[in-house]
Amino acid sequence: MTRAVFQPELISLMQSVLEEVAATLPEARRTSTIKADIATVILARAAKGERDPIALKAAALSAVVDRTRYSHDISQDRRAV
Repeated sequence: MTRAVFQPELISLMQSVLEEVAATLPEARRTSTIKADIATVILARAAKGERDPIALKAAALSAVVDRTRYSHDISQDRRAV
């Protein structure tokens, strides 16, 4: 496992990106699990050198979209079909 060291400015940027992405989600989707998934993507991209907030947001949003495709995210009403 590679350990990355992030400067305070980058930590602030990553936190801002996480908050902005989470704010775009419906309130019911702003769970700690989804926020952790978003944070994981942001951290991984930043560890690889990504510093562009737009690119970080796009990657994080992509992870959220991919996550919504899992069957366990389907509402109870739709599962009853």
